[in-house]
Amino acid sequence: MKYILMMSGTKADVEWYATWSKEDLQAHFAFMHAFNKELRDSGVLVATEGLAFPDEAKVVRAGKNGEPITDGVFPESKEFLAGFWIINVDSPEQAYKLAAKVSSAPGRKERGNQPIEVRPIPGGPPPEML
Repeated sequence: MKYILMMSGTKADVEWYATWSKEDLQAHFAFMHAFNKELRDSGVLVATEGLAFPDEAKVVRAGKNGEPITDGVFPESKEFLAGFWIINVDSPEQAYKLAAKVSSAPGRKERGNQPIEVRPIPGGPPPEML
């Protein structure tokens, strides 16, 4: 079954991240590259992407005539999606184990504890909704 592992944060989290030393950032990026390689090599990785900082994000809704209406940059208190992994594993427990591993990515002089949301990707609506 496919699962999405989502890493979220706030604007304040991004600003804090930007204060890390070069060594801490390099350790963090090395961990993420190794994690992605492990997923790829094991055959469970479907897709992964890190996303642009929240100051580039917009919320878009359709106006009365279908025109795009954008809501400006996210307020500081609102969480945003920072990156994701789509994996294809045999059980939720495997997805949870991988989420815990990426949650432990190095931070500023310590192991991380970034919350990772794990959500199944069912591939369509439940049969009872059809």
